[in-house]
Amino acid sequence: DIIQGKHACRPTLEELHEARFLEKAKRRQSTYSILSREHKKGKVIKFGWLEGVYMRCLLNIWGVMLFLRLSWVIGQAGIGWGIAVICLANIVTLFTTLSMSAVSTNGLIEGGGIYYMISRSLGPEFGGAIGLMFTLANSVAVSMYIVGFCESIQDVLRMFGTSIIDNSTNDIRLIGSVTLIGILVLAFVGMDWVTRTQMCLLVVLLFSQIDFVIGTILGPKNNVEIAKGFTGYHLEVFKQNLQADYRYFEGVDHDFFSVFSVFFPAVTGIVAGANLSGDLKDPSSAIPKGTLLAIGTTFLSYIAYAIMMGGCMLRDAVGNVTLVMESEGLPRAELYEQLGDCNGTCRYGLHNDNQAMELASVWGPLIYGGCFAATLSSAIASLVGAPRVLQALAKDKLYPNIEFFAKGYGANNDPARGYILVSCIAFGCILIAQLNAIAPLLSNFFLAAYALINFSVFHASISKCPGWRPAFKYYNAWVSLVGTLLCIAVMFLISWWTALVTFFVVITLYLYVSYRKPEVNWGSSTQAQAYNFALKSALDLNRVQEHVKNYRPQLLVLSGLPSSRPPLIDFAHLITKGNSLLMCGHVMKGTHSQRVYEAISQKAYRWFDQHRIKAFISIADEASGSFETAAQSLMQIAGLGKLRPNTVLMGYKSDWQTCPREELDQYFSLIHSALDNYLAVAILRMPYGLDYSSVLQDKDVVMVSSLDKKDAEDKIRRNQSEENPGLTTETSPDGDTEGDGDGDGEGSAD
Repeated sequence: DIIQGKHACRPTLEELHEARFLEKAKRRQSTYSILSREHKKGKVIKFGWLEGVYMRCLLNIWGVMLFLRLSWVIGQAGIGWGIAVICLANIVTLFTTLSMSAVSTNGLIEGGGIYYMISRSLGPEFGGAIGLMFTLANSVAVSMYIVGFCESIQDVLRMFGTSIIDNSTNDIRLIGSVTLIGILVLAFVGMDWVTRTQMCLLVVLLFSQIDFVIGTILGPKNNVEIAKGFTGYHLEVFKQNLQADYRYFEGVDHDFFSVFSVFFPAVTGIVAGANLSGDLKDPSSAIPKGTLLAIGTTFLSYIAYAIMMGGCMLRDAVGNVTLVMESEGLPRAELYEQLGDCNGTCRYGLHNDNQAMELASVWGPLIYGGCFAATLSSAIASLVGAPRVLQALAKDKLYPNIEFFAKGYGANNDPARGYILVSCIAFGCILIAQLNAIAPLLSNFFLAAYALINFSVFHASISKCPGWRPAFKYYNAWVSLVGTLLCIAVMFLISWWTALVTFFVVITLYLYVSYRKPEVNWGSSTQAQAYNFALKSALDLNRVQEHVKNYRPQLLVLSGLPSSRPPLIDFAHLITKGNSLLMCGHVMKGTHSQRVYEAISQKAYRWFDQHRIKAFISIADEASGSFETAAQSLMQIAGLGKLRPNTVLMGYKSDWQTCPREELDQYFSLIHSALDNYLAVAILRMPYGLDYSSVLQDKDVVMVSSLDKKDAEDKIRRNQSEENPGLTTETSPDGDTEGDGDGDGEGSAD
């Protein structure tokens, strides 16, 4: 399986040609052994799919929404449309998970989770934008989950008629600060203890749900519970709750999509396992398996709980115990109608009581324990996941001075500096204590990441990228496109203005990273799409008929190295202005290795970039003939399709009176050859000539002789390796060989 770590370091063509791959592998093995001896002591913790992905996704998806908002969703949308809300939300996450599974099985997945996937698929621009947004969103989410935990604590304290300070904001700040410090200490202790803690919280979550299920089966324990709307399973209650009953609530006149926007954040925990990709034994296997199973488990549980709530709880209940006691002998339907007749002043029921799940349980405090476990587990997951995304982003150096957070500590390379930064952001938000206004913005940040995961799969599939070969086969490009559109639609459904803010932030960060032009090459699908677009355009151009209105001078400049004759290149650029083809021809004396041609080409393109000139370089040698023959070859083979030179630009031969007769004959033969090939000829004459190679200092020198010598040594070594496979040669400790320097291209000719 080529996606496994032992096959991740594939040889390049150059290494295969030069028989250097085995040596490279041995050097890497020796380097790893040295690093392992120098590494800090500690136990390296790697997780499987169960505890690393499945458990963490369950903890995040079974969040506080399950206990406090699912009953309200069923009260508003009814059982039928409530199930439709749950299904639509899970369709979005399912499509995203299928796309994420495809990306995670397309090669080696390192630390960084969702940032690593997007950056390696769509390039550093989108990856850098999402990585920074995702880190910030998770940092603020830590404070939101902790504030939710504090509010649950306050509810419990109110039940007992007590408080810590003022039973308000100051209580939230105090409890939240202590909780944040506890979670931070847990993160510093290590991922092993984080996992153990989350397992305990998962047990509490499971027992709280079992408590609710058993409670609905046993039914109400007394008349007080009946008065508050808990009737036990009854067909009449099920019929009443089957259809929707949308109402005005908290300043909003609700409908299907508004209820959907409230419920959707409950299912956005699908990347909890992927964010810890660097701590997984086999991310390519664990992420798809664990995430898909978690989605399936939570989907079935949400559907089941929706039906249970709709079958045993009234929408409205007045809470009058006397009414229940006096109605003995009345038909159930009539009793339920009387309990719900409160003219909008009911305090209980699915519509009005967020603690409806606690009312229907066997032991109410266990439901509060479930709320505590849900909020704390989500806070822990965000505090542990966000610094790892930041650490991966810092290692790539996409933003200035961010590499400070790249350093890891201990055997597991824990991002301690990231822990402190995320905790500081969370602490500042906890002091605010009112985060409801920015909650939709955080959801939109997560949805933007999901949309880009879906889009990366669609883009990689339609661009026919050769490196796009995911082992996960249960995906489809058009399903991923639908997932992208659904994520964008949900962003606007949740809050149209936060969706616009999210798009603005993504575009701003994208443009910033594009402006910085980071020196990374990850083989993204955007690179593959650029090739496809260029190839298609070149082929389409062949079918376009030429017309004088669209005539463009397409120049072949016989300049030699561009740095040697800058006036000739500048004059050609004044003609083309980057809107027409400009090719520079360079003829080299003798035969050289491929390294020499590549080094000279790279030098020319660096010169073009420095002078902001859009041009190509074409190199020929005169090994099989004269300079004239090599130049004629350039005229005949330069270009592609209709992107071919129609004009030859050359320098004026100022020494025609003193040069050898043979050079003068070649010069005039070159002009005739151009005309014979139906090429226009332009000759540039300057008062002081065109060759500035002896005047300008060339810092980017290509040592042709050194590169040729190195190539000859590699050929000898390769032949020896073929005769004796066990024979190896000595190399420098850093893996480099001599002669990688630069030098001037010998034999440059006009």
